[in-house]
Amino acid sequence: MDRWLLRAMTELSSRKFVSRLTGRFAKSTMSRRFIPRFAAAYRIPVEEAEKAIEAYGSLNEFFTRRLAPGRRPIDPGTDALVSPVDAKITACGPVKDGLLLQVKGQDYTLQELLNGSPRAGQYRNGFYWVLYLSPTDYHRIHSPCAGTIVETEHVPGRVYPVNEFGLTKMRRVLSRNERLVTYIRHEDGEVAVVKVGALNVSSIQYVDPKPKELERGQELAYFEFGSTVVLLTEEDTCAPRTDLRPGDSVKMGQRLGDLIRPTEDQG
Repeated sequence: MDRWLLRAMTELSSRKFVSRLTGRFAKSTMSRRFIPRFAAAYRIPVEEAEKAIEAYGSLNEFFTRRLAPGRRPIDPGTDALVSPVDAKITACGPVKDGLLLQVKGQDYTLQELLNGSPRAGQYRNGFYWVLYLSPTDYHRIHSPCAGTIVETEHVPGRVYPVNEFGLTKMRRVLSRNERLVTYIRHEDGEVAVVKVGALNVSSIQYVDPKPKELERGQELAYFEFGSTVVLLTEEDTCAPRTDLRPGDSVKMGQRLGDLIRPTEDQG
């Protein structure tokens, strides 16, 4: 099929009302009978869930499932920055003068991604990870570090797919889609957790009650259907793992790097 036609079809299907209709069905009891088929199709490890598969009342309830205790151990390192999600690393690297370079062949500006936030300058030469959640993955989002939520922002937008096609064929999807941004202040600086909506995502939700103070690995939010998280750290506040590459998979709680304590002025 012609690439232009594929793009045009994606543009049409990215309307929010399509996601609302999909979400409405997924939350209905009628969707319950599709859970076993859905789990089998995506090879979801149902044994990890906190409840038996037949105990879920809708497809959405199953999709946003919690896991049984102990299924995602949190890295015990004192300064560890951990993955907030189960995901594949789409891209990662240093932010250079406010640019996330070559995310599937496209550059993104922090100003676009963070919707012009005055906080964008804090990440101008930091580090980033783009973490893609497929339908197979666990879809709850956790805090990558201990800290305090200092600001949140909901950025309205489209719901383009954030899979391989969306990121390579559509124009700057990560900064055009709906986003929920959480800024977390920790002992050594600040991180931004940018949750990006996607095709057929009816919403991105904070857990209730929404926390203010966070422990590392504490539940923060969840996606209703697959999506992406962009994790940002400030300049000179994190030493990323050197053995992680785009295409690698990570589990929530696994170490992405180590937070760096700032050196005190000696003068």
